[in-house]
Amino acid sequence: MFEGSSVQTRALDEGFVEIRFDRAGDAINKLDDSTVGEFRAVVAQIAADPSVRGVLVTSAKSVFIVGADITEFGAKFSQPLDVLVADIARSNEVFVAFEDLAVPSVVAINGYALGGGLELTLAGAMRVMASTAQVGVPEVKLGLFPGFGGTVRLARVAGLATAMDWVASGQPASAEAALAAGVVDALSAPDTLRDAALALLRRCAEGAVDWRARQQRKREVVAQPAQASVEQVEAALERVRRTAPKHQPAAAMAVEMMGRAAGCERADALRLEAETFGRVAQTQAAAALVQTFLNEQALKKLQKCHIGSAKPPARAAVLGAGIMGGGIAYTSAVAGTPVRLKDIAAGPLDLGMTEAARQLARRVKSGRMTQAQADALLATIQPQLDEAGFDAVDIVVEAIVENLELKRRVLAATEAALRPDALIASNTSSLCIADIAAPLARPGNVVGMHFFNPVPSMPLVEIVRGPRSSDAAVATAVAYAAAMRKTPIVVRDGAGFLVNRVLTPYFNAFLELVAEGQDFERIDRAMEAFGWPMGPAFLNDVVGMDTGSHVGDVITAGHPRRMRPIERNAVKLMVQHGRLGQKSGAGFYRHARDAGGRLTKLADPLAHALVAGLRPDAAVTASDAAIVERLMLPMIGEAIEALAENVVGSAAEVDMAMLLGVGFPAYLGGPLKYADWLGAGALLARFDAHAVHGPGYSAPARLRAMAAAGERFHAN
Repeated sequence: MFEGSSVQTRALDEGFVEIRFDRAGDAINKLDDSTVGEFRAVVAQIAADPSVRGVLVTSAKSVFIVGADITEFGAKFSQPLDVLVADIARSNEVFVAFEDLAVPSVVAINGYALGGGLELTLAGAMRVMASTAQVGVPEVKLGLFPGFGGTVRLARVAGLATAMDWVASGQPASAEAALAAGVVDALSAPDTLRDAALALLRRCAEGAVDWRARQQRKREVVAQPAQASVEQVEAALERVRRTAPKHQPAAAMAVEMMGRAAGCERADALRLEAETFGRVAQTQAAAALVQTFLNEQALKKLQKCHIGSAKPPARAAVLGAGIMGGGIAYTSAVAGTPVRLKDIAAGPLDLGMTEAARQLARRVKSGRMTQAQADALLATIQPQLDEAGFDAVDIVVEAIVENLELKRRVLAATEAALRPDALIASNTSSLCIADIAAPLARPGNVVGMHFFNPVPSMPLVEIVRGPRSSDAAVATAVAYAAAMRKTPIVVRDGAGFLVNRVLTPYFNAFLELVAEGQDFERIDRAMEAFGWPMGPAFLNDVVGMDTGSHVGDVITAGHPRRMRPIERNAVKLMVQHGRLGQKSGAGFYRHARDAGGRLTKLADPLAHALVAGLRPDAAVTASDAAIVERLMLPMIGEAIEALAENVVGSAAEVDMAMLLGVGFPAYLGGPLKYADWLGAGALLARFDAHAVHGPGYSAPARLRAMAAAGERFHAN
């Protein structure tokens, strides 16, 4: 029989053959080019053997097949469109050949069958699924849709409406849901899955099940009359318009294509899928989202390297309550690390405990825990006004106000109450760890742990390595963040670290545009249309004008070569008039609670009247494109400079930090993936064209070198 590195076959009794997927040296199965090639050879071998009566398909892994090998996408998708489409069609031939075998085939689905894995099962005559397994076509999350015939076969097996919903949403389905949808034919307990699939194959071979009719339906037209499919497609497109992320066209393209393919026989439908897949694979969103997936894998490997043998702290303390401190304490407690929450006054303590209780109440309401569990978890957060018990904690997270001298005084007093091996982690968003740790007795135990607000829902934590931070301290902080289910990225010390440093030129560019006479609401609309979750004016309101102004001043002063203070500063003007944003009820916008208690943003003529005093007499209205370019260029430039200065070690870390920390538009993939999409030469020309606007628009030296060499930040 056949013995490949990913696919093997063996003869069974009764003339049956088992195709077993077992990728050598890996814990999972993938449909990479090599595996598809081996599957092609196996199918051809079976088709040529008249003694074969049926085919059983299994996996030797704990999962069936998790999809394609995404590391191969970069080279594939960069081919000319006609070559890419031909390549897709060629890969699809093996699934057609498997589907057209003259004998029945039954696939045993264990663990996960996702993307190409599910597509392969759909080419089989019948499917038996373990009751604990999941199936799905999640390609839309990579800016794609199924390309191995999945859109065609899923529509013919489960119906057009179900197929469009599965493809457009990308959500996985349980065994029960898959059975109800008609995607699988039977369920089995995991330990009897193979036997159940073999029994069904036997019934097919004996003629007890009409498997030929099932296969024939997959070759025919799906939807007649045409009006029925038109209505289904319109309904699906309406759902996509409501739910699909901005600038990610895969779901809409898939639904439209599936509507047209429904009126075609299999060959024409597969051709439509291949042609449309080729186009979607070469969109900016697909390039960015695929890169983001690869970046995520790279970060997981880096995280393991940073942690090494370190263990997360068993006991923690948080200095400074309030919303931020309460959020950190709650997140620590949920991760299983009991925490002492200290402040100097009862009011902030009450606020911090209220925040933790509110988060737990949300979990109870959503059914993720019982009230008894929530009460027990809240009891692991100990509010206190002194340092009792601090001699037993492994780490203290400082989350007090952003004032260097105050942080130094508080941490010096706290250090005296700690064990010599206990860590101190500052949640500072802009101050240098070197400055904070300078007067302490054990600066090697000091790191930064910069959480983002709101802590419970924001996935990023910047772990800041000060110049004297020990490797052990960094490793423990990374382990602590990972235990909280956060994504820790280790960054070098410096004003603003990475995320806030890269974001500050964006805010400064916004303030310059406002000072030049651009309407801040117009700027917000332009940036939100470009893909940001909120524009810079609204983001200032959310952050808090006083906080944002102070942090911006610290970071701008820390990077004088590329940043300069804004003379006619609208944010400082708002602070002078007590307009601090959401927390005061007014900033660039007015903020009020609606009938449901949700905070709503309202236009405020008073804000416009204040800002009008900053404008020059002859302001020129900029186009939306010009606004976007003015704000994005200095951010990209600062990201390039941060990488060149080794604030982090890779473009993957820069881009993931900006995606996770500030909601950088997903379809851009991060500032450096966006730079790759534009191309170093074209980006350099844009910088040079805007150089008149100040040092933030000076092209980084690294970009000039890359443009000359034709280089990219990401290999894919």
